[in-house]
Amino acid sequence: MKHYLLSVITPTDGQQPPPEVLGPIMARVEEVNQELKAAGCWVFAGGLNAPSTATVVKANGGDVLMTDGPFAEGKEYVGGFTILKAPDLDAALEWGSKFTRAIGLPIEVRPFSEVREDL
Repeated sequence: MKHYLLSVITPTDGQQPPPEVLGPIMARVEEVNQELKAAGCWVFAGGLNAPSTATVVKANGGDVLMTDGPFAEGKEYVGGFTILKAPDLDAALEWGSKFTRAIGLPIEVRPFSEVREDL
């Protein structure tokens, strides 16, 4: 099976919802994660801190430069992700549809360039 990255696209101007809103969202996400696991498709998932917590490490000749903040400024950022196994893009898109309904944010579905049998 091919591996896919499902990225949660989060608006940069959006604040984290209050607990009474976030709790039900995370419960729905966990339901989809459990469904993925039961189907044998789940590989790994996680949420990310805000882009302001990022550090970019960049080679510059023989030196390495480190810069605070995200590599690219934008209106959106990856707020979380899921890596899954699916037989084809249509199946991966179906999982993406389940996550977008659970979270209420756009989900980018992207295939890995090679199949990893060790994951």
